[in-house]
Amino acid sequence: MRRGWLDATSPRASSDAFAALLKQRLVIFDGAMGTMIQRHHLSEEQFRAERFKAWRSDLRGNNDLLVITQPQIIADIHRAYFDAGADVISTNTFNSTAVSQADYGMQSLVGELNLEAARLARQVADEVTVKTGLQRYVAGALDPPTARPRYRRM
Repeated sequence: MRRGWLDATSPRASSDAFAALLKQRLVIFDGAMGTMIQRHHLSEEQFRAERFKAWRSDLRGNNDLLVITQPQIIADIHRAYFDAGADVISTNTFNSTAVSQADYGMQSLVGELNLEAARLARQVADEVTVKTGLQRYVAGALDPPTARPRYRRM
């Protein structure tokens, strides 16, 4: 039976398994999502895709938006971290808060960004779990918005 991230029984079982893993060995987390995204040298048009083609402000640098506009790139980055030995990947949600998304006028998308990022990360983790037979985990990632200077991320 596939244990999906919406399965009501999975959070407890997953939490218990993760706690047991922590007692056994060091657990490896993924690395910098932003650095991996930058390697793709994405254009403004790629950040926008069709859905945000006419958006009123620049979107290049809104890495969290890529879970909607370029989900394959984000999924490939998650897979690369698992392939490199990570046990845990972080959702691509470091700036998926209303404060951070205000730089782009996208505060209304915060819920969708977080949900899609969690779904995408969980989907990749489940695929890798099935492929390798080793349980993989997903952790949420959020920037501390009160400590953040007001500037456009690039």
